[in-house]
Formats: sequence, structure tokens, C-alpha cells
Amino acid sequence: MRNNDIVAIDGGGTKTLLLRVRPDASLADIRKAGGSNPFDVPEWRSVITGLLEGQQPYIRAAAFGMAGFGESGRLSRELAQTLGAACPAPHVIHNDVDMACRGAFLNGPGVLLLSGTGSMAWGQDEQGRTARVGGWGSLFGDEGSAYWIGRLALAHLAQVLDGRLPDETGFQARFARMQGWPEETTGCTSALQEWYAGLHEARPAVAALTAGLGRLAEQGCVVSHDLFAQAAEHLARHVHALRHRLGAPHLAWSYAGGTMRSPVLRERITQQCGVPVAPGLPPIGGAVLVAAQLAGWVTDSAFVARLGEALEAAGIS
Repeated sequence: MRNNDIVAIDGGGTKTLLLRVRPDASLADIRKAGGSNPFDVPEWRSVITGLLEGQQPYIRAAAFGMAGFGESGRLSRELAQTLGAACPAPHVIHNDVDMACRGAFLNGPGVLLLSGTGSMAWGQDEQGRTARVGGWGSLFGDEGSAYWIGRLALAHLAQVLDGRLPDETGFQARFARMQGWPEETTGCTSALQEWYAGLHEARPAVAALTAGLGRLAEQGCVVSHDLFAQAAEHLARHVHALRHRLGAPHLAWSYAGGTMRSPVLRERITQQCGVPVAPGLPPIGGAVLVAAQLAGWVTDSAFVARLGEALEAAGIS
């Protein structure tokens, strides 16, 4: 049946996910594309319009969680105009971390700490008041993010390669093996320079290094472990600052983003912020809930359970 489904988008710095969901919470369509953050993805418009192409006849309502929304008046207007033209159906737009928070806490109170390509935290208290911390971008923010960790790792490697730092723990060889590069200095230096010269979009490429660095940290790599420990310090400050701003020192926290898959990172943050609450739904689940409510659907515990099962079966986390 046409005009009976809802559409949700989770648009981040590295990837953008679209779901079309039926009234029974089953998934009618899944589409994926590259990043759509207008701050650093020049082709963000084509990413969004490409994902929404052909969806209009099916949409009853939609909700979009978009990186960068609400952070720049001009870019927020451009996002709204682009989404409005591509989706004439009733829709709402929120920041992607706001939507992730709604998904993690099922529209309830809590602090959502996101560390992916960038980093940011969003919180809501018992009265529905919201606040955000971080999300300033890679130029002077995004502490504890995948990009931040990856850049520091590259800087450490460069200083080892040219002799400014001793390589007492074998980081050069570990990093080179991770990348499939020669381990000796001349070959590793050449491989690093070639990698750098071939970058198309530096930020997501640098951020992508962090998954491997996380595995090195788990395997006992001292440098990688130290980088994740530093990241945890910065990310814990996000949680503390939000709790303070909302006047709720014991507000529960949860997490999202690829960097937070690191057990080393989560353990260090837990030591400072307490045990996190497992997300009720993944980030795009918040957008699904908002779109469903806009469409007039009942989003009770049964709907949430069916949606969670559908997302898990589709490998969406």
C-alpha cells in the first residue's frame, strides 16, 4: 500500500542510512550511502537526494537525524530545503545525536555519548530539557573521536619514523602490519606518504584507522592503549559537563558510534561515569520512533520490541 510507510535517515560524517518501515515495524527498504555532514562532505546534497529517490510514493511521514543540523543557521536551512524538496510528506529534522539519544533512551531522560568520526554528547532530563556538549568539529573539537584518535596515532608514527620519538614498544611494526605496509623505516615511510597522497576525503580515512587501533589496544599495544585512555578522559568530560548543565549528577548515560565498540574505551569511561545503560535502540531507531509518532502510530513496548528485532536481524547497530 502506498503512502503507508515511514522513512528514517541517520546521516553521519562517514555513512548515511535510510530505512523505510512498515506499520508492523518490519523493514521495507534499507539504503546506505557515504557521509552527509554538510560541514565536510561537499556532495552531501546528492547523498540525501539519492537515498530518497523513489521513496516519495510510500512515505506517510519521515524523520531525519542529520549531522550538523542546528549547528549552523545557514547549513541547517540548506539541509531543511534539500530534505523538504526531496520529501514533500510531513517530516521533522533533528541533529543526529539528538535522534540517537531518543533511540537509546526511547525518548526518556539520559545522556547519549557519541564517538564516531566526530564526538558529541546530547542529554535530556526528567523535565524534557535538553543540552549538548562537544560537536565542534575536527578543527578545534571532536576530542575522543575516531578522527582524533587516528590523527594522534599518525602523528606518533611520523615522529617515530623520523627519529623524534623512540619506538620502545614496537608501535611502528604494529601499525605497519595493521595497514599491510613494510615494517622497516624506509618502506613504512614511503607507504605512509603514498597513503597520504592518495586520500580523497581525509577525515573519514583517518577515522577509519581507529577500528584497527582499537584491536591493537586490546592486544596490549602501549601507544594505542594510551590513545584510547586519553580519548576516554575527554569523552567522560562530555558526560560530566552535561550532567552538570542539566543539574542531574546521576543521569544515566549510554553510547553510540563506532569508536564506542572498543571495550578498552568503554571500560575507561565506565570507571569515571558509572556503568552505562545499553541503548534501547541503535541511533536510527530514534528517527524511526519520531517518524512513527508523526504518522500517528502507536509506539508502545511491543512496537519497540518488533523494531529492535528487525534492526538486529538486518545487522543494524
